[in-house]
Amino acid sequence: MTAVAPSAPREGRAARRRAAQEAAKRSHARARRRGGGGRGRRRARPRSGGALVLLSRAAGELFITAGVVMLLFVTYQLWYTNVLAERAADGAAGSLQQTWERPPVTGAPPPAAAFEPGQGFAILHIPKLDLKVPVAEGISKAKVLDKGMVGHYGEGALKTAMPSDRQGNFAVAGHRNTHGEPFRYINQLVPGDAIVVETRDAYYTYQMASALPQTSPANVAVIKPVPEGSGFTGPGRYITLTTCTPEFTSTYRMIVWGRMTEERPRSQGAPPALTSP
Repeated sequence: MTAVAPSAPREGRAARRRAAQEAAKRSHARARRRGGGGRGRRRARPRSGGALVLLSRAAGELFITAGVVMLLFVTYQLWYTNVLAERAADGAAGSLQQTWERPPVTGAPPPAAAFEPGQGFAILHIPKLDLKVPVAEGISKAKVLDKGMVGHYGEGALKTAMPSDRQGNFAVAGHRNTHGEPFRYINQLVPGDAIVVETRDAYYTYQMASALPQTSPANVAVIKPVPEGSGFTGPGRYITLTTCTPEFTSTYRMIVWGRMTEERPRSQGAPPALTSP
């Protein structure tokens, strides 16, 4: 009896230890499962955030690309069109002068009295602005103005005189901005400034007389034989320069008028307006 009695408590304690160990294992397993599920949930959030990051990057790259395209377009309009137009205009002016300097060919037909649309026939000089630009027939953007040249109002209802005419108004148009912008600074002309038109046969010198800072594009009276608003009161030999205003728009037109003061044959050389320092 004495030897057997202690065995029961030892067996009870062993059973309780085993039960506690099993419970601990089950609790640890549950904790691991909960921890694994939590990590899965935490990983799901970065995947959603990653999509937003990718979307933001794509939008940013799109805006950057659009900005670069706009910058290239502005650069083309404000700079490269001038490069191309000035190159074309310089070539046209040089070709005209070379043609005029060649001796006449015996038996060759006389020069045409009228010019085809887009054909160059004169060179406009404005010494104050250091401007030398060819003048072509017509005011077509594609054939004349966008090539850096000045266009003569010479067609239809807008037909105006030629410099050689004994009476009338020689009216021309030119870009103020882009495509060579020959008339960008004509607003700086003041009464008395020289404007010279050079042709195959003669130099025609005008003096700037007056200006109209702004008028409607529909106001064609400014290029009449006696242009309205110019201050001229009767027939004469006039020149009219027209361009767009304000700058970088085509909302209105700016007008500059001049009166002829000298006609000089080419055989006598360039007038003082072109030779004086």
